[in-house]
Amino acid sequence: MNLRNFLSVTNVNLNNYDREPIHTPGSIQPHGVLFVLSEPSLVILQVSNNTEDLLGLLPQDLLGQHLSNILDAAQVSVIQDCLQGHFEHVNPLKLLVGSQGKTYEFNGVIHRSSNNYLILELEPCSFVTNSGFANFYTLTRSALTRMQQVSNLSELSAVIVEEIRKITGFDRVMVYRFDDNGSGEVIAEDKLERLEPYLGLHYPAFDIPKQARYLYTLNPLRLITDVDYKPVLIISNELEGQASSLDLSFSVLRSVSPCHIQYLKNMGVGASMSISLVKDNKLWGLVACHHQIPRFVCYQIRTACEFLGKVMSLELSSKENNENLEYKLQLKSNQTKFIDAVARSHDFADALFQDRAGLLTLVNAEGAAIYIDGHLTLIGKTPNESDIYDLISWVQDKFQNYLFVTNSLPKLYPKAMDYHEVASGLLALSIARIRNNYILWFRPERLQYVHWAGNPHQIGVQEADGSVTLFPRKSFELWKERVQQTSLPWEQCEIDGAIELRSAIVGIVFRKADELAAINLELERSNNELDAFSFIASHDLKEPLRGIHNYSTFLLEDYGKVLDTDGVAKLETLVRLTKRMEDLINSLLHFSRLGRQEIHMQLIDFNELVTNVSEIFCMSNNGVNIDTRIPRPLPKIQGDRVLVEEVLTNLIGNGLKYNESDYKWVEVGYLESTVAVPHEPVENVKPQWWTFYVRDNGIGIREKHQDIIFRIFKRLHAPGKYNGGTGAGLTIVKKIIERHGGKIWVESTYGHGSTFYFTLPC
Repeated sequence: MNLRNFLSVTNVNLNNYDREPIHTPGSIQPHGVLFVLSEPSLVILQVSNNTEDLLGLLPQDLLGQHLSNILDAAQVSVIQDCLQGHFEHVNPLKLLVGSQGKTYEFNGVIHRSSNNYLILELEPCSFVTNSGFANFYTLTRSALTRMQQVSNLSELSAVIVEEIRKITGFDRVMVYRFDDNGSGEVIAEDKLERLEPYLGLHYPAFDIPKQARYLYTLNPLRLITDVDYKPVLIISNELEGQASSLDLSFSVLRSVSPCHIQYLKNMGVGASMSISLVKDNKLWGLVACHHQIPRFVCYQIRTACEFLGKVMSLELSSKENNENLEYKLQLKSNQTKFIDAVARSHDFADALFQDRAGLLTLVNAEGAAIYIDGHLTLIGKTPNESDIYDLISWVQDKFQNYLFVTNSLPKLYPKAMDYHEVASGLLALSIARIRNNYILWFRPERLQYVHWAGNPHQIGVQEADGSVTLFPRKSFELWKERVQQTSLPWEQCEIDGAIELRSAIVGIVFRKADELAAINLELERSNNELDAFSFIASHDLKEPLRGIHNYSTFLLEDYGKVLDTDGVAKLETLVRLTKRMEDLINSLLHFSRLGRQEIHMQLIDFNELVTNVSEIFCMSNNGVNIDTRIPRPLPKIQGDRVLVEEVLTNLIGNGLKYNESDYKWVEVGYLESTVAVPHEPVENVKPQWWTFYVRDNGIGIREKHQDIIFRIFKRLHAPGKYNGGTGAGLTIVKKIIERHGGKIWVESTYGHGSTFYFTLPC
């Protein structure tokens, strides 16, 4: 059973281990004394129950007393002076405690708990250590020099374990690195020759519970001097629960979880020390020190070790980047060439298709799928098309910062079991959130063996209710696990290549958008000039045309009896043509005004508009009722009332005019949900727009003519048929809808009727 899956089941009870409140144990280790003090009076509120052993004073006699009862005035003054500052600048305090004629020397460590108690901890300075170093610089000089000379993580880890073992004298020192799943691996080790090696072994995530990991980020060094110690309770004169609620997260003496103590005993460890390694504010790993018998490490040496841990933490990023440096440099070179080629291209899709090998090399993949605007292209070793379509549907809501990365796809997406040989690893890149364009890279399965320190799946005992109680592991014997349905992990440098590719693609899109914006600006200027020209030309033409029309009419009235029949017919034709010319010029004037006319947006009841237009047609049809259907109440819209009414007048009028049925009807309605506008992606249709329709049972429009009916003066019938017309009505309708930001299109079956769709703002 996979460890990650096993821990995620709902019947696991973690109360005994993973939820233990280890930061509030209510007790300390016995090699020091802990005081809880009031501020600013420095009265002792709580104390550890071992003061008689280390100070010769009963704890009951200290409660409620001022700190000056055990420290002289100068030492109390030093503590008071640092209350307003940062304690790390004064720790440790050299303190002398006098009792019963004896003087005891201590290192004092002072800090505040999260619940705002002032805590003073005393550690005797009489413990003997194996270190002969005299000062901090001497302790760290050799280690710092060697750390500066190494180039990669492996060498850095080897140096730190050797130097810390040299400083502390522990039997074994290891660098323990966590992976993404929380389990860890020993990547460096320095030890006594007779000890069994742990180098290369993996340890499951539950060996270090989450609350312990959190404390490692708060308190970077943890010392356990003797796993067989007996906890010392913290007592007070107050309620019993006060000591148990005391937060000891920053305490150097904090008592240890019984589970962890048993864990260390099961490993044969008598004392331990852990130094946190933090990268990007996250616990990256630990420097773990083990000793077979009890061992105390003084504050000065612990501080030196903590300092070296912080130096290593700062070096982690650069040293990790230097791992496999030759491969990373070659990969970066390939990435640069490919991404530069993409960035220089005008169409990123063409650039991706042209250098297919480069696309695979970019992230060291063996297969890729490019999905752009609904079209799928496969490169190299990939699942089949239908499987990739399903995979895209599954992964599209799982992107984080445009990326989805896994080296064990079948464990997350069971359908991938069918093609785990070619796609156990997936690196997916979302090019944009609006348009569903993706690049997917695949890696094949790579069978491997992981060496564990004990069986990682035997983590607890199943209880009668089906829950599982965790306990400290007893076995640490080498246990090999065969790992399937996984690929080589994706390196950060490979992921960075995918991110850079997306940046290059986005750059192309922005460049094309700028070009399109410039074209649109030029078109807008041209359209404005054309509108102005149309208005001026149409206006100037009306005066001579009106004169021709009037003189022709006068000639008919004054000389109609003198002219023969042929002359009268020619004058009548001239009058008719000038009238048609005037109608065309008026339509052109109206169209040109629409381009410059201000739109007066207001809330409009669409039902009222349809009713008004229907009444107008009834009046113009000598009172004969016109069947204008409204299947259900229409919604309100935002628009220019006069212009929207003109849209309805044109569309309803056309439905009645171009109609040879004995019973003519027109239906006005709207769609329940937003539909795709022709030639527009679904994701671009805004849900705040209503889609209306005007449907009739007229003569319909042939399919070949449906794209041209919105062109100005484009008629499909002879001028005298269907009561004539200028051929500008639908062009004006389209202009009005576009001025409102909407779209208009038609669906028609010749001989059976037409449906005009248009969108208007809610």
